[in-house]
Parts: sequence; C-alpha cells; structure tokens
Amino acid sequence: MPRGPAAVSIELSDGERETLARWARRRRSAAGLAQRSRIVLACAEGLTNSAVAARVGVSVPTVRRWRGRFSERRLDGLLDEPRPGRPRTISDEQVERVIVTTLESKPPDGGTHWSTRQMACAVGLNQTAISRIWRAFGLQPHRVEQFKLSKDPLFVEKIRDIVGLYLDPPERAIVLCVDEKSQIQALDRSQPILALLPGTPARQPHDYTRHGTSSLYAALDVATGKVIGSLHARHRAIEFKKFLIKIDHEVPADLDVHLILDNYATHKTPAIKRWLTAHPRFVLHFTPTGASWCNLVERLFGELTARKLRRGAHRSVKALNADIRDWLAHWNENPRPYVWTKTADEILANLAGYCNTINASRH
Repeated sequence: MPRGPAAVSIELSDGERETLARWARRRRSAAGLAQRSRIVLACAEGLTNSAVAARVGVSVPTVRRWRGRFSERRLDGLLDEPRPGRPRTISDEQVERVIVTTLESKPPDGGTHWSTRQMACAVGLNQTAISRIWRAFGLQPHRVEQFKLSKDPLFVEKIRDIVGLYLDPPERAIVLCVDEKSQIQALDRSQPILALLPGTPARQPHDYTRHGTSSLYAALDVATGKVIGSLHARHRAIEFKKFLIKIDHEVPADLDVHLILDNYATHKTPAIKRWLTAHPRFVLHFTPTGASWCNLVERLFGELTARKLRRGAHRSVKALNADIRDWLAHWNENPRPYVWTKTADEILANLAGYCNTINASRH
C-alpha cells in the first residue's frame, strides 16, 4: 500500500523553544497560538503526525498544516494572518487613553463623570468609538449604585447565625423575618392617573397631597412565604409589643419562634425584654448594623412598593390601609418563599474580594 510523504522534521533553536514554551502557556489570551505552539513542540520531539494529534487533541490535518507552516516561516508562521476587511483606525494607545481618562480624571466642566461627547472631544475620537470602547471594557460612567459596608464588630458572627437559619432552620420551630415599613404615605394625586396605551406608558402627575401615614409591621415565614401583617398609626415599642403578641397568637404553641430583625431601638426596650422573658419560645437574631439586605422581609417590602404603593392614589389613611391589607391577603393566597442560596463563607469571601478591589483602586 503506498504511503504519503514523510513528515517534515522539526528542529528548534534554544530561542525558538523558549518562545514556544512561553506561548504554550497562554491558555486564555491566545488559546489558538498556545495550541499551535504545543503542536510544534511535540513535532520537535520526533513524534508522528498521528501521535502529535492524539497528544494535543486535534486532527492529523491540523498537525500537518502547522508543521508545514512552521517549517516554512518558523515562529511567524504560527501567528494569525491579517483578516480581510477594513483595517483598524483606532490604535491600542488611543484605547488605553480613553480607559485611563475615564477612570482617573474628571471632565473639564467640573462634572462628576464623563459623557461620550466630552470624552470624544478630549481624546479626538467620535462618540460612536467612545461608546464601543466603554461597552467593550464594561465602563458605564453614567450609572451609580448604592452600597454600604457594615461596621458592626460582630458582623461575621451575625451573618453566620442568620444564614444558618436560612439554610438549616431548627426543627420544631418557625423562622420569621420581621421588620417595620414605617411612614407609608397616603398620597392623592393632583390629577387622575392616565392609563397605559400602545406606545405610551401609564402617566401620573408629579405633585400630590398628603393625607397622613401608616406603619406596616410584617413577619415573613422563611419556609412558606406567608406573611403576618399588622398596621399601626405610630411606630413605637408599644406597637412592636402588640405585633409580638399577634405573632404569639398565630404561631402554634408547640413551635419555637426565631425572629430575624434589625437593631432598631424599639426592639430592645425594657418592656420588650420583659415580654420576651415571659415568652421564652421567642428567640431574637439581630442583623448586623447597616446590613438590612440579609433580612428577607425587605424583599417583600420592595414588592409591596413596586406593585401597590408607587403607582397608587389614596385619599385617606383608611383607604391606604385597606389597599395594603388587600395586597397581603392576595399574597397569602399564593405565597412565594424567597430562597436564600449563598452560604456565609461565600458572602464573606465576596465582601473580602470587593474590599480588596476598592482598596486597590485607591478611592
């Protein structure tokens, strides 16, 4: 049976071998170049094309092609050839200047952040180029998000305690996330809200009349998603004690009650402490100061605001309370529990990484 032509022998100089070994380690920034380098290094060991293909995990024609390219053009033969099409008009230096200017300086008008128009004038490019560069590197100068790092000295211990309740709740017990949404305003719009139309969002006037406030006390069952709610005109320890009594009546007597709540002063008054002493099945777990994000009931308050309050109109506190009670009743007909997924170790690792990042940025 006739055989094909013999494979071209590959012999490497010390410099070529060192360069190929360096390229072969570039698994992310130039994966294709790394694979070609491994092919040539294997060929230099005297292996056949079939043996090289088996080692590197490619086809025999691929090995044959890069063996021949290297034999003809040496290291240059492994580099990507220029692609057809319009050549680049923006150099790497210009891209770097845009990124550095965006991150390390302010616009000349004294503003807090750059716009595409200002950046285009500053670096001599057009707005489209600035937008493409910002998108490529994930830069969004126009956006700002809120954050707060807790300074609680017991932050780690409290996070482990609360996350432990979410992920591994105790037996014969109910875990409730408790908080107050205070000062909910009964707002009546100055003009009727206009309905949604094709191509036009719903519209409401910007001005309104206040008709008083109400405070919602809520306890979210972590396991089922059901809510125990209570509305009060004021926001004091007296109202909080009344809410605890309501929870005590609604939770079966044979269950322990674990409450996750914040460090608000009304939760720690002498009257509350005496009540808790008389009801030992209640166990309080306080969230770290400035870390309300770890209390799942805040998610419920967010839905209440978005789904009911933000676009509502109420001419009295009585009407406001009726709407809130109606919304909670519908929620409890089909409750949806919020599922906590991250462990305490994952949360602490993410926070540590973020702190290291902002420290490194010197802001």
